[in-house]
Amino acid sequence: MKNIEKCTLLFTIGGIGYGLLEILWRRRTHISMILAGGICLLIFELITRKCKNLSLATKAAIAALAITLIELIFGVIFNLLLGLSVWDYSSLPFNFLGQICPLYCGLWFLLSIIILPLEELLSCKLETVGSRESSAETAI
Repeated sequence: MKNIEKCTLLFTIGGIGYGLLEILWRRRTHISMILAGGICLLIFELITRKCKNLSLATKAAIAALAITLIELIFGVIFNLLLGLSVWDYSSLPFNFLGQICPLYCGLWFLLSIIILPLEELLSCKLETVGSRESSAETAI
């Protein structure tokens, strides 16, 4: 599988997964969250590829911080600048601008412990499919 195809598939899975997670957690989502989810799964792929020697806990911490940063960027754009009120953490302790907070960063850490190995397995499977496709094309 070509890299662009792999990235497109991971982006799509991440977007759908993030949207579904939001629907399960808060019974609604916003189209911007699908974009955020796609970006997040691509970041997970980058973490699993570039940080192979790190522990799962360390990778999960990096992933949680990355997701929190994406959440902050999207929150500033969609909630503060565009006024869409996608979410509001202003009632939670130690929030920043009502867009991010330690509670959700911690939840992203726990979720990352589950998703990182799944993403690594998925990427490995996609690479296996890609190498089979290349072998078949070469044989022709």
